[in-house]
Amino acid sequence: MPLRPVANSGAVRLSRMTRQIGILVYPQFQLLDMSGPADAFHMANQASGRELYKVTLVSEKGGTVPSAVGVGVATDAYIPHRYDTFLVVGGSVPSTSFAQLDDLAEIAKIGAKRARRTASVCTGAFVLAAAGLLDGRSATTHWKHAAQLQRSYPKIKVDSDRIFIKDGDTWTSAGVSAGLDLALAMIEEDFGPDIARAAAQMLVVYHRRPGGQSQFSALLEMEPGSDRIRNVLTYIREHLTEPLSIDRLADVACLSPRQFGRAFLAETGETPAKAVERVRAEVARDRVENGSEPLEVIARNVGFIDPERMRRAFVRIFGHPPQSMRRMTAHDITGNITQKWRTPSQSIMTDA
Repeated sequence: MPLRPVANSGAVRLSRMTRQIGILVYPQFQLLDMSGPADAFHMANQASGRELYKVTLVSEKGGTVPSAVGVGVATDAYIPHRYDTFLVVGGSVPSTSFAQLDDLAEIAKIGAKRARRTASVCTGAFVLAAAGLLDGRSATTHWKHAAQLQRSYPKIKVDSDRIFIKDGDTWTSAGVSAGLDLALAMIEEDFGPDIARAAAQMLVVYHRRPGGQSQFSALLEMEPGSDRIRNVLTYIREHLTEPLSIDRLADVACLSPRQFGRAFLAETGETPAKAVERVRAEVARDRVENGSEPLEVIARNVGFIDPERMRRAFVRIFGHPPQSMRRMTAHDITGNITQKWRTPSQSIMTDA
């Protein structure tokens, strides 16, 4: 059934010019990194009843480019073109050869000069970084590769907990499905919340997703490269109820506090203080959602000084206070699954 065009809210005036979107792919790219944003822009077209966006897939040499799952996509060979938005998808770039990364970075550099805005999904941030496009900027990528991005490109301010970041005319997003969040935010910026919301409804995703990517990060199972930091994480898990200052954790790692802070951030993408808070919050979340203990008892048993500290940590990390998460879990158990992760200002169908 065709979509009914959405009237513009008036907050953003619709332009009659179709916006050209260039998406750069390469062998072993992540398919959803490409198809997610492309579908979001397509749904915006359907919601508006006209062609707001035109998506073109480009690659270094053109032709069919295989994705990581084996599905190939037809592409045009990249030639300098004035795209409205030039977007680089994620894939194998963190571990690819320097020669291939340099080739992709050169395309990104040229594309960025001619585009109104430049963006990346997931590990596509490594291509933008290699091109120097993220120097001095805040950026994000898949939580699993955030520490590597920070180590490899120290001029970037990497935030491993953000779903997407806009810094000036450059946008970066977290892993895989976060490309949808990035594209919907771009649509809202370009044509207002009504069209972005309608596109999200057709995709059956959040218009504005609550929380950061820390809720997916599996920090409790992180395996840093060095035994020192692995031992510290184990120590944190085993001593949650005790004071865990940076001096104490540095002693566990047999490093000075300054050396320890730098090493921990480089290997985990987190400061020690944030990591301690997140481990406590993740342990508490399991007890909140799967038990009936009073919140005061849970807060005390995972090392938070008081329930208010735990509440603030939950809101910061998961986007919801513990009371709401317990209620939402209870709703799920009784079959009312449509309410999960839904708030007055952040829902699929009723965003304000």
